[in-house]
Amino acid sequence: MADLKKYREHIRKNRACFFLGPFFMVLEASGEFMLPFINANIINRGAANGDIPYILKNGALMLAVAVMMLITGVCGAYFAVKGSARAAAGVRRDVFAKIQTLSFSDIDRFSTGSLITRVTNDITQIQSFMQTLLRGFFRSPVMLIGALIMSFVLSPDIAWVIFIVVPFLALATFLIIKTASPRYTVMQEHIDALNSGVGETVTGVKVIKSFVREDFEKEKFSKINTALMEKSVRALKMMILMQPVSALAVNVTTLAVVWTAGRQIMIGSMEIGTLTAFITYLSQILTALNFLANIFLQGTRAAASDKRISEVLNTVPDISDEGAKQKDHLIKSGSVEFKNVTFRYFKDAKKPVLDNVSFSINSGETVGIIGSTGSGKTTLVSLIPRLYDTDFGEVLVDGVNVRELSTSQLRENVSVVLQKNTLFSGTVAENLRWGREDASDEELEEACKIAHAHEFITSFPEKYDYEIGQGGANLSGGQRQRLCIARALLKSPKIMIFDDSTSAVDTATDMGIRKALREKLPDITKIIIAQRISSVKDADKIIVLNDGKITGIGTHKELVNSCEEYREIYLSQTDGGEDSDDE
Repeated sequence: MADLKKYREHIRKNRACFFLGPFFMVLEASGEFMLPFINANIINRGAANGDIPYILKNGALMLAVAVMMLITGVCGAYFAVKGSARAAAGVRRDVFAKIQTLSFSDIDRFSTGSLITRVTNDITQIQSFMQTLLRGFFRSPVMLIGALIMSFVLSPDIAWVIFIVVPFLALATFLIIKTASPRYTVMQEHIDALNSGVGETVTGVKVIKSFVREDFEKEKFSKINTALMEKSVRALKMMILMQPVSALAVNVTTLAVVWTAGRQIMIGSMEIGTLTAFITYLSQILTALNFLANIFLQGTRAAASDKRISEVLNTVPDISDEGAKQKDHLIKSGSVEFKNVTFRYFKDAKKPVLDNVSFSINSGETVGIIGSTGSGKTTLVSLIPRLYDTDFGEVLVDGVNVRELSTSQLRENVSVVLQKNTLFSGTVAENLRWGREDASDEELEEACKIAHAHEFITSFPEKYDYEIGQGGANLSGGQRQRLCIARALLKSPKIMIFDDSTSAVDTATDMGIRKALREKLPDITKIIIAQRISSVKDADKIIVLNDGKITGIGTHKELVNSCEEYREIYLSQTDGGEDSDDE
């Protein structure tokens, strides 16, 4: 393995397993090369002379050795499985914890499917390799050396034949490993693609069914699945080669031994039992060599997985607290200021998503952000809690550059209700307490009343103990949005960002939520991204974005008169400029 640091701590925690596993396997191997020697004596002395007591005595010894091998083999396998499983679980925790520290751009770079593969399949490959290593890495050399010694003890004249096959097997193993290594990396990449494809299909199953696109998705999956199958066969067929290569080596060597030993038996210089034992030792030697070769082959695949795991663990997150000069700063107000902010998702892109954006928001103000699709509204608000970092310029919260604040402190004071509403399996109350774990039942109800969610929650038989399906599948879009707003309110933030988060509710409910926020939370800075003019019309100020630039800032009345983009949106949503709400 290229980098053992990630495993060292977990091996140390489970050192008893990593010691006892190989120890018992070595004991089992010791019995392995004792049995043929005892069996040879039974044939040469007991059977040849008709000595029944000798046969019984040595037979009992063989039985005892076999029982010892059974016990030690089971113990060795148990500790190997336990140690490797625990170490892999520890590494999996580390990788998962690392993923939690990655920024949005880091996750975009890896892709969700690839990260899932690395946490599951790649670490499983490492676990399998560890288990094989614990069971065979020490056992095989002991069996190999022991069988070689016993071969020379039995017949030095024939033992030299064994050395014919060892270089042949070593060369074949080297060539196979060299060819297989890059193929395993490609195979893991295709597993990434499969996981991404399946995840996308399962997530969008409702859309697929509504558009009757099942056949299209089946065909797309078939292509991905076939590609993985072909790459897997291409990689794994190298491992398949090991078995016939080893079998050829065993057969050729056995033939050479029988040919040489047969002549000695004919002239009486070798006994039948000795030949039987010698062939058994030969088989053990080649089995041990084959097992070691398989360890190296499996190690090749594990090395490819190890590299992919290391890529995650060694990633330096784009966003971290390193360099933050005011980590202990307590955010007291919800003021926000953008100073000449420019941002690109892809740093080599010619055109920025946000271009030299500047504005300020006072604490407690309600600010609307409106603009056409793709104008940069969501990107703009994502910079406030540092979900992304600016390329140029500064974003200030409470008068301090967000880069200088602790990310945890910043995000505790900024609640974001995202465009895509995410709920988790569990009860309504459990989902709401993501906002604050120690929130009381009364606080849950109060937040839900502000978000106009209390009424539909109490209509459920279990009320706040109602079980939500994965992703909120058993709730309507509007219900999901209102629960997400209530969850965000429970954080008691200084700044609340609503990213088109009332798009799925009716106009009356939208107005009710805005009224409750204005009356009951006057000190919280509220930033509302909306498509409907009615959702932001009463804001203290409205920011109009177009193609990543601010084209207007002001109140509703000011913008209707001074901003062409705003006026066009307003007129498109009203009848001749008369707002339906005013009517």
